[in-house]
Amino acid sequence: MDKALNYLSLARKAGLAELGEEPVGAAARALRAHLILVAADASDHTWRRALSFAAGTDQQCIRVSYTKDEMGMAIGRTSLAIAAVTDPALALSLVQALTPPETYGAAAQILSDKVRRLRQRQSEAKAHRRNRRSGMKKN
Repeated sequence: MDKALNYLSLARKAGLAELGEEPVGAAARALRAHLILVAADASDHTWRRALSFAAGTDQQCIRVSYTKDEMGMAIGRTSLAIAAVTDPALALSLVQALTPPETYGAAAQILSDKVRRLRQRQSEAKAHRRNRRSGMKKN
């Protein structure tokens, strides 16, 4: 199996993926879908729906070179036309594993910025918790 499909499988097993049109739409409306993947042989209607889910947001929507059967096999189903990854770091890793990389460069850059901001917020929160704990010990 391809490395990008392995990331999709990992996302499903970790509970960080939404599979199918309705769950992907719900995740996108809640702004949790950092990356929306559409199979190469998915209908034009599915592609337009995926684009509308991501419209006006910084959620990335890409059409991958995998068929519905290949995507389905990766996650343990017979077929899968549309999926969403809800973790920005995992979404970035998946996009970076796609070939050719220059095709997905814009999505990778946006996801990279999201991951950088997320890690900065996490380190600031950790420093804040550390400062609060050290302030409590002084009293």
